[in-house]
Amino acid sequence: MEDGPHADVDRELGRLHLAGRQEHARLGLGRLDADAAEERCEAASGGGVGEPQSHVRGPVDRPASGGPGDPSEGAFAPERCEGEVWYNDSMQTPVIEEVGENRVRLTVDVPGHDVKHAVDHAAHDLAESVKIPGFRAGKVPMPVLLSRVGKERLMTEAVDSHIGGWFWNAAARTRVRPVSQPQYDYELPAADDDDWRFTAEFDVQPKPELPDWTQLEVGRPEAEVPQELVDAELDVLRGAVAELAPVEGRPVQAGDTVIVDLLNEEGETQRDYVVELGSNRLVEEVEQALPGMQVGESKSISFELADDSSSSVDVTVKEIKEKVLPELDDELARAASEFDTLGDLRADIESRLRAQIDDEVEAQFRANVADALVAATNLVPAGPLVEARTRELVNGLVRSVERRGIPFDTYLAMSGTEPEALVARMREEATQSVARELVLEAAAEQLGIDVPDEQVEELVREQAGEAEDDADAVLDELRHTGGFERLREDLRLRDTLDRIAAEVKPIPMEVAQARDAIWTPDKEKPQTETKLWTPGGKET
Repeated sequence: MEDGPHADVDRELGRLHLAGRQEHARLGLGRLDADAAEERCEAASGGGVGEPQSHVRGPVDRPASGGPGDPSEGAFAPERCEGEVWYNDSMQTPVIEEVGENRVRLTVDVPGHDVKHAVDHAAHDLAESVKIPGFRAGKVPMPVLLSRVGKERLMTEAVDSHIGGWFWNAAARTRVRPVSQPQYDYELPAADDDDWRFTAEFDVQPKPELPDWTQLEVGRPEAEVPQELVDAELDVLRGAVAELAPVEGRPVQAGDTVIVDLLNEEGETQRDYVVELGSNRLVEEVEQALPGMQVGESKSISFELADDSSSSVDVTVKEIKEKVLPELDDELARAASEFDTLGDLRADIESRLRAQIDDEVEAQFRANVADALVAATNLVPAGPLVEARTRELVNGLVRSVERRGIPFDTYLAMSGTEPEALVARMREEATQSVARELVLEAAAEQLGIDVPDEQVEELVREQAGEAEDDADAVLDELRHTGGFERLREDLRLRDTLDRIAAEVKPIPMEVAQARDAIWTPDKEKPQTETKLWTPGGKET
């Protein structure tokens, strides 16, 4: 089957799924790696939602302004994390008040030491940007800076640059799901080390009306081990112990091992260089030029360097060798593994492949269960939740591509993908991802599922140990940044999905697919009116 025009993007999105960058990670074990830290920075700085509105009582009334929340604008430039993100387990629990239909007010108390950090951070930024004669950038003493910019501007800068992180961590702690930009109300801090309070009003996601999931029929793939996969694994082992035999009477071809002499433009020679075609040990242009060359033949080959300049090398083929694969027999098993017979080796390969396929089947079934629950609730989320997740997915793709040394613009051009089309596809992914989380949160609330500190700490210590990190330091960082509560929520959703997946009715995938292809009137039923919902609260 030929690849479509967006095959490269599809493959990359598939790789991100396997790496746990989307809902499987959110419904699984969470993330403690560098990418997760970057995502925590983005979430804390507003999660890509944009610059919220604020109402400041006093002489400063900052109008609402657009921010980086629209993924269609600047979506391919990951955000820098602005300083540390505030979080404190000893803080007073934020208070939620219902102020209207599907609208709440969140009251957040910020400890004085976090206000102090925000002011120090704002002072540093202002000192870098304000030009004061006699002082270098960033070296302006605080009294001089205050005399130039004024205390009000300093406090405004401190609040503006940190209130997003404070709000989103408080929202995560209380499990509210904003679907509109928060409207802030506050007075500027009186001092840089005083406790401070602000409120935020915003619309919330209505509570999904959950079906009786014990009656849901969900497609479950069959776990089969294709024999061609087993044969491919055996071929890899045969190649590992294969002998190299000289070739006569034919030119170089794919898979050969070739011994060459290389002479560069500076006259430097590398003799008897051994290269296996397909191993990517030589630049692409040289590897592509070798097939078809005969022993004794020389060729000058031009190639591009990393700085877009070009160079050339003279290549002379001295020997051609090919792999002679051993027979599939007991002798191969003894030479390539710890087994004495081919049957035992094949059984071990099948067992390992089955374990991998079982894991993939289980992951797919769990995703199908979550999707079936979303479909049954007729839920279509929107607003900041979806926009923030869209930004997260886009930035994850950008980082993944650029880690390989490929500029993202180049990647888009090579894959034939327009930025707007990519963002639209990411938004679809984000919508489904958020919808899964919303229905699982409602189910967790209905089932009374919660995750104690000990369960979160156990997971963190286990993963930190595998990474040879200091578990206590990781725990401190997670608590300080709000990651501990997000990880708790990940585990809560995972446990909820475990429960639901065990209670639905699995059916063969072909039956489920056939049903999906059949139109029924209930598939077009309008969304039903839902009631205001905040986790742990009462419906109104």
